[in-house]
Amino acid sequence: MKKIKVEKAVGSVLAHDVTRIIPGEFKGVAFKKGHIVRAQDIAELKKIGKNHLYVLELAADTLHEDDAAVRICAALCGEQITCSQPVEGKSSMRSMTNGLLKVDSDTLMRINSLDDIIVSTLKNNTPCVKDQIVAATRIIPLTTLLTRIERLEAVAGAARPVLKVLPFQPFKIGAVVTGTEVYQGVIHDGFDEFVKPTITRYGSAVVDKKIVPDDAQAVAEAIGYLAKRGCDLIVTTGGLSVDPDDVTKTGIMATGAQLVAYGAPVLPGAMFLYALYDGIPILGLPACVYYHQVTIFNLLLPRILAGEALSSADIVAMGHGGLCLDCAKCRYPVCPFGK
Repeated sequence: MKKIKVEKAVGSVLAHDVTRIIPGEFKGVAFKKGHIVRAQDIAELKKIGKNHLYVLELAADTLHEDDAAVRICAALCGEQITCSQPVEGKSSMRSMTNGLLKVDSDTLMRINSLDDIIVSTLKNNTPCVKDQIVAATRIIPLTTLLTRIERLEAVAGAARPVLKVLPFQPFKIGAVVTGTEVYQGVIHDGFDEFVKPTITRYGSAVVDKKIVPDDAQAVAEAIGYLAKRGCDLIVTTGGLSVDPDDVTKTGIMATGAQLVAYGAPVLPGAMFLYALYDGIPILGLPACVYYHQVTIFNLLLPRILAGEALSSADIVAMGHGGLCLDCAKCRYPVCPFGK
């Protein structure tokens, strides 16, 4: 720490807070510890009576918190993430698009185990919107050794990127609503009211919908029809339980589709089916999508729209965090469901 004239302080780092006092009106911090003095600050500093300052002289092997934050962000960020300029040593990372946040949690753990450094993120697979903050970083002290940041850069570089956002793609989605009672008009078709909004929320569109009775052949034919229409994703609703009339799974298998998962450790959403028909994902949605605000559909649809190819292991892993609390006021995705 060194005392210098304020006129010679441009580019120096304040070693202490500088207080401004306006008698009877205000007393508080005018310039915070760690602030890098700029030419435009000199007049203001002299106005509050500061003709000399205590500043830090940084050695060649030391980085100021702002410079460290810039380098950390550059090391972490992959596609569709941008970084803010540091404010008081902290930089935020924002999504550049609507998409799915992907976090390499193992590498993040290694980085946060390094001395002086913290990186905080949203959970992996969190849907995010353009300009949303998805992560933030800073160092704990005012300065840190250059070698520590270089170590972080090496760790991050080996797994790059640690953070990225996969943009949601505008899928053409076909729907198969099953149930003889719906087909015959005995009960109302609630697809447009309860399921379609989840699809449109992520920028996709339902291009066609077929309502079919509880008949496996009718289900299979509807899926084939939607595939020929060029649908990127097909969702079915109902008919996946154990009643004799529940034949949706049989119908899906009759198309020759590859079954990836039937049943999922997620509540609501246990009676779920995931299959691939000529490369087209089929999401078999259980009846809970008609009366629960958030279900397995909300967890898996963003991943499909972000281009992820899901495996049975991915479905099994959803058991950790897969229990919805069924809150009176739903705050998803600001809640533990699916995380």
